[in-house]
Amino acid sequence: MNNSIEQLREFHWMMDMLQNIDVGLVVLNEDNEIQLWNSFMENHSGVIANDTRNRNIFELFPEIDQKWFQHKVESVFQLKIRAFSIWEQRPYIFKFKNYRPITGIAELMYQNISIFPILSTTGEVDNICIIVYDVTDVATNRSALKTANLQLEKLSRTDKLTNLNNRGYWQECQEFEFKKFSRYQQTISLVIFDIDHFKQVNDTYGHQAGDEVIRECAKTLVECAREQDICGRYGGEEFVALLSETDIDGAFKFSERLREKLEKLTIVYDGLEINFTVSLGICQLTTDIASAKDWLENSDKALYRSKENGRNKTTRHE
Repeated sequence: MNNSIEQLREFHWMMDMLQNIDVGLVVLNEDNEIQLWNSFMENHSGVIANDTRNRNIFELFPEIDQKWFQHKVESVFQLKIRAFSIWEQRPYIFKFKNYRPITGIAELMYQNISIFPILSTTGEVDNICIIVYDVTDVATNRSALKTANLQLEKLSRTDKLTNLNNRGYWQECQEFEFKKFSRYQQTISLVIFDIDHFKQVNDTYGHQAGDEVIRECAKTLVECAREQDICGRYGGEEFVALLSETDIDGAFKFSERLREKLEKLTIVYDGLEINFTVSLGICQLTTDIASAKDWLENSDKALYRSKENGRNKTTRHE
């Protein structure tokens, strides 16, 4: 008699623990019918245990990917081994709202799950147990860290004044494109240009006005470029553009379009109108160019010839 009472107490103690533990517990039979549904699942689903008893889990929760879930479950039933799913692979199994105040930025609960077999007295798997872990804190913290790292990476390669790629980053891109060309010979051209008589702009209108001219010049460059082109600030009033899949003729057309657009641009700063022009040099990468440095120098020499020949023009490197 005492032994029966002790077993009953132990049973109630175990059931109380299963109900109040801070993870979801679901037991399914081979027909995917729910046999156990603890308080965690009740609280987050809004469905009480009595309403889940012997109900098909896919009828209650149609958002579950049935094909994927069945594949997971069948391996547990047939092979008598555990199965797992983590939030990086699948953010959630049950579409529960996230009510945790610390991780309120997440609309839904991120979940890890473990599925393990429940053996009968004959050693057969009659039921499986699914444990649902709320990992929203981990997921959102990792996501926030990833976002912060991406922002830091972008800041490290971005010119603060213009939001163009800074010199360090675009030169890395130029080196990469040179190495890629050495292997695949894909057509690409480099444009380099600067603002004519920029010192006079600073002396006449002030350095803040000069900064505004640089910003507008960068903005116009981006407007003229395609998404796959790489635009950067070389330094001071000098800019570059790597034009992928563009030969010397295409680079010339791009440069002239940019030059004419900037020539027509009037910048109003502190009530004063500022007009300016730019000079450009272009070079298509070819097999006789020995290095990325030589490629840049060829474009720079072409720019210098534009300056020598009266400015406000584009010169090709021949």
